[in-house]
Amino acid sequence: MAEVNGELGFYALAGQPKSPRDLIEEMRQGEALGLGTAFLSERYNGKEIGTISGAAGAVTNSIRIATAATNHNTRHPIVTAGYALTMHGLTGGRFVLGVGRGIAAMQKAYGIPPITTAQLEDFANLTRRLLRGEAVIGHAGPVGSFPYLQLGPNVADEVPLLLCAFGPNSLALAGRCFDEVVLHTYFTDETTARAVKIVKESAEQAGRDPASVKVWSCFATIGDHIPEERRLMKSVGRLATYLQGYGDLLVKTNRWDPKVLERFRAEPIVKAFRGGIDVHATTEQLEQIAKLIPEEWLSYAATGSPERCVQAIRNQRALGCDGVILHGATPKELEPILAAYRRST
Repeated sequence: MAEVNGELGFYALAGQPKSPRDLIEEMRQGEALGLGTAFLSERYNGKEIGTISGAAGAVTNSIRIATAATNHNTRHPIVTAGYALTMHGLTGGRFVLGVGRGIAAMQKAYGIPPITTAQLEDFANLTRRLLRGEAVIGHAGPVGSFPYLQLGPNVADEVPLLLCAFGPNSLALAGRCFDEVVLHTYFTDETTARAVKIVKESAEQAGRDPASVKVWSCFATIGDHIPEERRLMKSVGRLATYLQGYGDLLVKTNRWDPKVLERFRAEPIVKAFRGGIDVHATTEQLEQIAKLIPEEWLSYAATGSPERCVQAIRNQRALGCDGVILHGATPKELEPILAAYRRST
């Protein structure tokens, strides 16, 4: 087994895996390669978070397992806290409970209320109390009203809480009351440095040690050793899908030109597309869509040779990030990059 790089992580079952069973081999490979944390996102069509995180914990021994993310309002808070407690015990303390706002349009379609900053803060505080074994009586707050909540009097576990954050309010919340924060993919260098500053300053203002809040860069990692058509899907396809779903927020956050986004959305190939571009687009369609996205927007990623990828990854650390998630690649695809990373230390 390789030496553990605690500052590096990866997303298991990235994108659209053929089967959730792929998780088992990916987890074993990621642990063997020395990656410190495996992040798990939730999609209801094959990546239900309780199932895949339990499997991830059962087939590994040392790698941390973090949800990044689930939504707090799809389960009762006692169920979510019980899930975190169970994963904590199953993994011997390797579990991190991560939540996020989710996609508002999808939540609206499913009849799930939109998630607010106040709810996320209330959820974090309530979950910490439950994991300390407290009996919570008559809770009435943004996350809901509950006459009585308790996991048990003998519970006293420290499960780290993580927030996937995008805008300034979420970033400040992460610094105030979460232990870790995951930034979004395709942040510019300036946006990344600004986000880190917001998190750390918020932690300090809340009387916390800024160093105790770990900021993760979620950094698209697409080496030249990956076949070209897959690189196109992982870069153009992925960013195009973000622009489809919440392009206004990404463009605003990165201080990009909104007129470029308007032109992108107005193009017939994008306008007529049904579903996620990174799921359904052909290579030919991706080649056409690539012409609609500025090269600069796509440049905020680790690309090229393994050595060049390593330089880009290390730059994320130089911008202030405590860790880097090598996003969009399987452990097998990351192997030459990790070898170059170890050689460069």
